[in-house]
Amino acid sequence: MKRLLPFIFLVSAPAYADMTHNISSSVKFESLSAASTADKIGSSYSISGNNVTTVDSNSAATIGGFGSVTSGVPSISFPSATQATSGEAFSFAQSYVEGDATPGSAVTVGTVPNFSDLTSTSAGSVGTAAVAIDNHTITMTPGTGTGIVMTGQFVVDLTIE
Repeated sequence: MKRLLPFIFLVSAPAYADMTHNISSSVKFESLSAASTADKIGSSYSISGNNVTTVDSNSAATIGGFGSVTSGVPSISFPSATQATSGEAFSFAQSYVEGDATPGSAVTVGTVPNFSDLTSTSAGSVGTAAVAIDNHTITMTPGTGTGIVMTGQFVVDLTIE
């Protein structure tokens, strides 16, 4: 029995540990600002054909294309096409996209610039939107708010060392 006595004290010894418990709540309320983005579209021209003869507006045997540039947009000459050998198969296609002109000055607030790809968003309005934290109870009410972002967070952290 004397031999078991130290073993009994080791088995019944209390265990100690550090324990930390944190509870936190937070809310974030954002109202977005007005913004505009614009992308200038460039000019493009393509031509293809088989068994055709092309002549541009200057009576030169060319395929046409871009000329001098004014305000960021090149001039274009389109050729006329005729079948090279009568009675044989032929094909002819051409396409043209006129790009956006380069503005001479900065865009005035409230005006629409001369770009093809334009996106504008108005400023957010809080309206009757509301957020509240009461004893770790988060209440978020969008109400009449537009262009707003509401984020609520409840975090429980338990650390045992």
